Amino acid sequence: MRDFLKYTFATVLGLLIFLGLSIGGLVSLVIMAVSSDTGPQVKDKSVLTFNLSLNITDSKRGSSPLAEALVSRDEPDTITLRSVLDAIDKASRDPRIVGLYLYGDTEGGGTGFATLKEVREALQRFRASGKKIVAYDVNWREREYYLASVADTIALNPIGSLELNGLSSEMMFLAGALKKYGIGIQVTRVGKYKSAVEPLLLTKPSPANRQQTEALLGDLWKEFLTETGKNRNLTAPRLQTIADNQGVLMADEALKSRLIDRVAYLDEVVTDLKKLTDSKEKDKSFRQISLKSYARVAEDALEKERNSTNKIAVVYAEGEIVNGEGGDGEVGGDRLAKQLRQIRQNKTIKAVVLRVNSPGGSVTASEVIQREVILTRKEKPLVVSMGSVAASGGYWISTYSDRIFAEPNTITGSIGVFGVLPNIQKLANNNGITWDVVKTGRFADTFTISRPKTPQEIALIQRSVDIFYNEFLTKVSESRKLAKPKVAEIAQGRVWSGQRAKAIGLVDELGGMDAAIQDAAKRAKLGDDWELEEYPKARSFEERLFGKLVGDQVFSKSSQVNPLTTEFKKLQVDLKTLQLMNDPLGVYARLPFNFRID
Repeated sequence: MRDFLKYTFATVLGLLIFLGLSIGGLVSLVIMAVSSDTGPQVKDKSVLTFNLSLNITDSKRGSSPLAEALVSRDEPDTITLRSVLDAIDKASRDPRIVGLYLYGDTEGGGTGFATLKEVREALQRFRASGKKIVAYDVNWREREYYLASVADTIALNPIGSLELNGLSSEMMFLAGALKKYGIGIQVTRVGKYKSAVEPLLLTKPSPANRQQTEALLGDLWKEFLTETGKNRNLTAPRLQTIADNQGVLMADEALKSRLIDRVAYLDEVVTDLKKLTDSKEKDKSFRQISLKSYARVAEDALEKERNSTNKIAVVYAEGEIVNGEGGDGEVGGDRLAKQLRQIRQNKTIKAVVLRVNSPGGSVTASEVIQREVILTRKEKPLVVSMGSVAASGGYWISTYSDRIFAEPNTITGSIGVFGVLPNIQKLANNNGITWDVVKTGRFADTFTISRPKTPQEIALIQRSVDIFYNEFLTKVSESRKLAKPKVAEIAQGRVWSGQRAKAIGLVDELGGMDAAIQDAAKRAKLGDDWELEEYPKARSFEERLFGKLVGDQVFSKSSQVNPLTTEFKKLQVDLKTLQLMNDPLGVYARLPFNFRID
């Protein structure tokens, strides 16, 4: 049905433009179509289907299914964490929903483990309600299996496999390429673990960086083994033995190891789901509704259930922290600060939950945001919920809140500062380009990229970095009520898991977004009389339509990504991160910029 809508509206759009219909007329027709949408229909004895390839984000990226059909085909298929949690919890209470079907996708999603943990807990609540969860895939990988392990029945295709070989973080180093092409890099930094600059300077990680990465991956892997082991009645040592000795198990081996419950083809799984939904044998499939569609049902129901004049604002700080307004998928310092000011002045908003899912970025932007956090907290309770990554600048903006919540597998800490000072003198000179400068002061052209920095200039910039680092330590010390020498000891740019961050005092409680919201409601003394209001607001359908109307393909299906393309995309992401380094002082509080977990 969704493909039909996409192709139909794409065709209509093309015809209308061809016939010369005005943009106003086109928008009117589209609005009429949207207004006639009665929403998804849930049939009795339906199964909620959850495609594990969905990319789960914090903030909204799209709007209605009609909008997605027309303007969003070049974007990954996404859904917000709030929508996922609300939909699963609502389905657990909905008598029309009899079960939940988890199915994998060969492309998979890139959702972080801390976000997945919140989803996993919602799945456990669903199963505890007495409803069945069935999971099926051709090839199970750790990220998807982490959720599937909750299921009553895990099925694997006879020709499929199950990957259980541990977590890895492969780092890409650019120093050799930069040298080859004549791009010089100088850095200033504080903190022996502040490894964000290492890919620009080294060809392999420093011992300190390797140490912190091993510790972090060890914490995340331990949590994975413990949680999946509980549901499969297998001990963590047993799972570790499987990972060390087998790594990838074929279907029969996975069954023998009790990692799955049955070896079956898709049609066999569908037959069982037909029985669960009392579907007829001649029916093509079982009665079902997708998680994305049902999320709209849950949202409508929650609006009726929770209709209050008392609002709890959930503010999403998701993405790279950049100076200025920022764009989609970025945390613009000025934009978020303005939003917090508006929330502070809104009398109907009684409490704030700042959801941080950011590796950090601009120190200047982080400080602008933090100031508004401090002022807002003076007016109303403000609680921080950390997502999969809330480190460096992401931790900077989290300080001075009433309470910090994180998951055990949240990546946080990284309290350190660095500056990156590139120059293209050699590259330019090799191609016949030279510069000269006239200046009225010794340091007037310090930030030029036409030449390397002098030792005096490096010292000047290092002094700024040292000042910012000391300020960072002071802020953490004051807000977390920790002695500054203690903060200096656990800082040094080191990355911590949420579990360890709680043990050393950087985090108050282990828990997800729901726990943070409940804490904020309690602090505001709201009882059950409140409703959520999310910020930033998603762009309207009209805004997205006009942004995509000219020159974009209306529909395109993503194809299987080959390994070479995957590596090239990683390089693109790393280069984009460098482009986003726009701090006016050239100073940053950020995680290692190509830190990935596979």
